[in-house]
Amino acid sequence: MKKNTKIVSAGRKKQYTQGVVNPVVQRASTVVFDTVEEMQTAIKERADRTLFYGRRGTNTHYALQDAITELENGAGCALYPSGAAAISQSLLSFLKSGDHLLMVDNAYEPTRDLCDKILAGLGITTTYYDPTIGAGIEAHIQENTKVIFLESPGSITMEIQDVPALVEVAKKHNIITMLDNTYGNGWHFRPLDFGVDVSIQAATKYIVGHSDVMMGVAVANEVHWPTLREHSYLLGQCTSADDAYLALRGLRTMPVRLAQHEKAALQVAQWLSEHELVDHVRHPAFETCPGHEFFKRDFDGSNGLFSFVMKEGNLKSINAFLDALHHFKMGFSWGGYESLVTANKTMAKLRSTTGWEHGPIIRLHIGLEDVEDLVADLEQALQVYKENL
Repeated sequence: MKKNTKIVSAGRKKQYTQGVVNPVVQRASTVVFDTVEEMQTAIKERADRTLFYGRRGTNTHYALQDAITELENGAGCALYPSGAAAISQSLLSFLKSGDHLLMVDNAYEPTRDLCDKILAGLGITTTYYDPTIGAGIEAHIQENTKVIFLESPGSITMEIQDVPALVEVAKKHNIITMLDNTYGNGWHFRPLDFGVDVSIQAATKYIVGHSDVMMGVAVANEVHWPTLREHSYLLGQCTSADDAYLALRGLRTMPVRLAQHEKAALQVAQWLSEHELVDHVRHPAFETCPGHEFFKRDFDGSNGLFSFVMKEGNLKSINAFLDALHHFKMGFSWGGYESLVTANKTMAKLRSTTGWEHGPIIRLHIGLEDVEDLVADLEQALQVYKENL
């Protein structure tokens, strides 16, 4: 089955749709049984899409889980109330006191905070590694290393990792690999196809696509799915049926939205790459982005997210630039239909082992507005930036 057909048909069993196009919204806490035998069967089969208890899920949740499992070519999918919850739960499912974690140094800031503020208190040590290290990761492996965590491309600085090289080393040492695949979204990149054990997404972003639902998902391979599934259930992770329905609805149009995000972002990124104030663009499809060769090799496409680095700047110029924008709103998310912007004068607080020797970095999410309007907005705001240097 081709990709477009799969994303339309996945998760649409008659059990879920009950004769209509979309799976119905089934809200439930308590599931009732008529006989002891029926209840015992549900207890025994509760992991196999059998109604058991609301926290385990309803047919609405099962439809979404089936669809994302099929999208990412996994054995099963767990749902969480946010992307951060999906990351923390995946790590906590496989780490215990005394274990060692290798965390990529360009990780999403809440992931770093989890390691430094919570995992450390549980007796789990973390070593941050250079995202461009590839097979050199072997030098950082300890006897108690249990998990290698990847994020590719990385938050803000957008480095693309050599996933096959990292996975090969991990398998050699019997280490679990996890990857934050929010950028790749299962459409442009499928980590499990490359040997990664757990693929994690903030479904808040492109799966939902409309900036109105918080949700995380984690898809595991056959070996690790039973543990991820049961631990997530035991720690009470669940989502609402209404949010699951909205995520399913967003999933159906994700490829069309992604195509427009990609086309527009490439146009804006090209314009920025030629601007006098811009040092270089960090868009995975551009050769100026670290790891571009791995993007060309492993990904099917890009989306609306990229960064660009200024030749020079200061806090005054950055703030003036941000305040001057009209179509780009300041916000910490991305993946919705609207354009967003964030900026960092320095990456010092977001790095442990890799430095930042460039100027200020600005991250954009290109939404579904007309490109001409977005470029004009950036042009006038960059003029304000220049006047405040």
